[in-house]
Amino acid sequence: MFDDLKQRVAVRRIRPGDGRPLERFRWWQLFTGRKLFRLRVGPIEYAVDVRASGKHAGDDPMVHLYVDGRHHTRSRMPAAIPVAGGVILVARSTVGLKRAHYVTSTGEEHRLVPDPRSAIGRRLRLDREHPALSRWIGAVSVLMLVVGAAINLVQLLEPVLRVPPIVERFGSYASPIDLPTWLNLTLGVAAALGAVERSLRLRYHWLLDGLGT
Repeated sequence: MFDDLKQRVAVRRIRPGDGRPLERFRWWQLFTGRKLFRLRVGPIEYAVDVRASGKHAGDDPMVHLYVDGRHHTRSRMPAAIPVAGGVILVARSTVGLKRAHYVTSTGEEHRLVPDPRSAIGRRLRLDREHPALSRWIGAVSVLMLVVGAAINLVQLLEPVLRVPPIVERFGSYASPIDLPTWLNLTLGVAAALGAVERSLRLRYHWLLDGLGT
């Protein structure tokens, strides 16, 4: 019920498109935050163009839906855009996307197909062509996030446990982790890189990717 409510709210954010043609993905857009996905439902070709900056973004990252190469609708995120046979769901995390999926009316979920020239497309191609290397990179990204989440959690506990009623009842608490600034910064950057790597595979976990970054 809660997910249905969120989708209904998201649908209200949809605005009509202007009919412009879809721009092909350029290599330099790897650095602008553009993400481009494809979906074919029967004879209909959909393209989902996510813009984080530039004239097609606005104040917030914007999701643009193209139907057979023409701009059809746009929406802020999280986006839920009805299409033939289901709905396209796009949501972001702090460092990228945490989902870009097509959910059918029967509840089946399919990841949208990224443009092969995009960052997500390149990462998934690495996964197909070099699965062992891909698994190693994925394991390292999870490790960096686990360490980041654990350290952040321990450090967040200290100000909470210093509240006077808690101190009076349980005594004072000092964090067992006291890292130098340079190491804190290094671990923070590593956790952010791990989260970025996972976002390129549309992987997200609220604890790892939330606390870790």
